[in-house]
Amino acid sequence: MENTMTTHSYAVSGMTCGHCAGAVTSELKSLAGVTDVQIELVAGGISTVTVVSVTTLDDTHVTGALEEAGDYQLAQR
Repeated sequence: MENTMTTHSYAVSGMTCGHCAGAVTSELKSLAGVTDVQIELVAGGISTVTVVSVTTLDDTHVTGALEEAGDYQLAQR
């Protein structure tokens, strides 16, 4: 059975700088199946985080990774 890449976009609050984006990227890349993370940083606002993976991501795992990285949360747009 062949793995299919999926792309998930999340609205994330709490990031203010490149260091924040780096911490979030590192934690999300540690999730099983994640192959790439791209962040459109809006300092102090709601940033867009795009995650490419070979598996379906569970929001609880994403939330856990954000909490591990720092004071970042999934946000409503």
